[in-house]
Amino acid sequence: MTLSTSRIPLIVLSVFSAVALGLPHAALAQAPAQSTMTAQVENPPADAQKTASGLAYKIETPGTGTVHPTDNDFVKVATSFWTKESAEDRPGTFGSPTRPLPMVQLLMPGLHEALAMMTTGEKMKIWIPEKQAFNGAPDKPKGPLMVELVLIDVVPIPTTPPDVAAPPADALKTKSGIASKVLKPGTGAAHPKSTSSVTVHYSGWTTDGKMFDSSVVKGPAATFTLGNVIKGWTEGLQLMVTGETRRFWIPGKLAYDDLARPDAPKGMLVFDIELLAIDGNK
Repeated sequence: MTLSTSRIPLIVLSVFSAVALGLPHAALAQAPAQSTMTAQVENPPADAQKTASGLAYKIETPGTGTVHPTDNDFVKVATSFWTKESAEDRPGTFGSPTRPLPMVQLLMPGLHEALAMMTTGEKMKIWIPEKQAFNGAPDKPKGPLMVELVLIDVVPIPTTPPDVAAPPADALKTKSGIASKVLKPGTGAAHPKSTSSVTVHYSGWTTDGKMFDSSVVKGPAATFTLGNVIKGWTEGLQLMVTGETRRFWIPGKLAYDDLARPDAPKGMLVFDIELLAIDGNK
């Protein structure tokens, strides 16, 4: 959603916050667990399959889907991982299984390779060599990793509009500088007011074609009051009716340029917005 004064749920490209839950040196009672995990992490079983990169893997549960994720997709994935120093009953995890991760931005080549082989519902255990893991990156787990993966869902990235750089000549323009074009006519007759609560699906791009936020990717539609969003949305959505999908080109001055938000995109922004409901009425 594009709130002007509160937090904006932007898609953050570097999404991993992997924290290896290591073994305290003073915990002598845990030494056998460390030794056991060293052997498991360093030595894939004999029946594990191996790729040319050195990745080893075993399929524990076959997938039910048919689509393999690509760099044009986000994935929802449940993970548990172990380093050589991990206690067996204290694995780390990569993010939340409900938060879609962009395939193209995965930090570990080995994880990217494994997910590209999987289909929805599949469970796989993988052994990632250090060079295919974090490869010595600071503040990341060191050495090889053993990871259990479940591919929960594959979410295609909405296609970047061909006209993100500038509005077309036939776009409707308002006095404030907003340009818009109806992509799908609506079925309703009423327009929201500046005080209305609206439910929408949306995706937003910068003018160089980079998507920075999308409710379509994240899952649930967004509901908010029009008075609490950027000025371009407050004005633009009042042009719409329920069921309509419209593309907006919003000048930076009506978006985030005047906000002290280092994480917010600047300049003209392009949004595809589908208006699903006004004040709860579809």
